Amino acid sequence: MRIAILGAGKMGAWLAAVLADGNEIAIYDTDSARINAVKAKALVDMAGLMEFKPEILINAVSLQNTVAAFEAAAPHLPKGCIIADVASVKSAIPEYYEKAGFRFVSVHPMFGPTFADMAALRKENAVIIKGSDSEGAALFRNLFERLGIRIFEYTFDEHDQMMAYSLTTPFAASLVFAACMENTAVPGTTFARHRKIARGLLSEDDHLLAEILFNPHSLTQLEKITARLEFLKHIIKGRDYEEAQRFFSKLRKNVG
Repeated sequence: MRIAILGAGKMGAWLAAVLADGNEIAIYDTDSARINAVKAKALVDMAGLMEFKPEILINAVSLQNTVAAFEAAAPHLPKGCIIADVASVKSAIPEYYEKAGFRFVSVHPMFGPTFADMAALRKENAVIIKGSDSEGAALFRNLFERLGIRIFEYTFDEHDQMMAYSLTTPFAASLVFAACMENTAVPGTTFARHRKIARGLLSEDDHLLAEILFNPHSLTQLEKITARLEFLKHIIKGRDYEEAQRFFSKLRKNVG
């Protein structure tokens, strides 16, 4: 299959590598240095898509540029091309698909390159959006199954609700932790582990972090966090050991 990839960042480069076996890969990025680091046919510009004639176009650019990249590529794509995204928050993407006139597949590999071992992804998770084109979905399903990645299926809205739970919650916790850090602190083991997570998170692109937090469902999760913090403050102020024990017991059940 001829596969074109937009974006030669961490995810785009990974996709180019894992899909190279048995497929012809071409890649485009506005940063030529990134393209040169990827073993694939380099596209000088979007017009190169017309000559390459991809059967599927995978959009792996930054989240805030995803729709714009689709719009720039669309005039250069053959009529039967499937378009795909790997965005962590879908937001405006389904609206674009509705009017684009192309078959589409939407997926979310839920293993960020910052934290995951991209060479050993067994038991990591990925989402395939319900309603995706069957041929495009099969490409990703076969890839994920080959790598031992667990596959889940959600609608666009179900996906974004789940991302508010699985991304906004830990992101907010790490950001608040980082906001409270002092350079004079003497870190213990737990503190050091949290700091490592916070550093990894803050190494991500600012637009990605913002878009995760701007997910329409994020505020609901943040309100849950602030409510639990208020309850924890209530326990601490009252020095209520029995209430603390009940709270800890519930938390242990929550985390399994």
